[in-house]
Amino acid sequence: MLSHHLQGALNDLRDLIQITESDISDIQEAKNDQQFERLSIKEEKLKSFENKKAMIDHAISTLMSAQPDKDLPQLLNAEQHAALDELKVELSNLRDVNKRYAKFVLTVSNLYNTFLERLVPTEMQGYNKVASRDSAILEVRV
Repeated sequence: MLSHHLQGALNDLRDLIQITESDISDIQEAKNDQQFERLSIKEEKLKSFENKKAMIDHAISTLMSAQPDKDLPQLLNAEQHAALDELKVELSNLRDVNKRYAKFVLTVSNLYNTFLERLVPTEMQGYNKVASRDSAILEVRV
């Protein structure tokens, strides 16, 4: 059962990496609609991974409780060790892909915020930004 959960978690991680790679391609081409369409799939895969991880933790805990005199490496077979190693690698890959995606998201967000600030100047009132009273939505310069 542990091997089954490990393989399922690996598949979920690989799917998340693939979806995030697609998001990176689409954000570079300003294809926002496709990113939003994949958002529910991404959330579903993330929940699935979290559930499988919980099942993996439970299975390992059960193994260790059944044989408390043995260490974890002695309780797992070679296939399970390999799957855990792959899981670590894929988690690292997902972290790296998410970092790259976050850089693009931050850049695009800053761009839109800059455009908005130029169109509708704001000023701080306490902790809130509000439209400046002196500003006009459109200013024509000749």
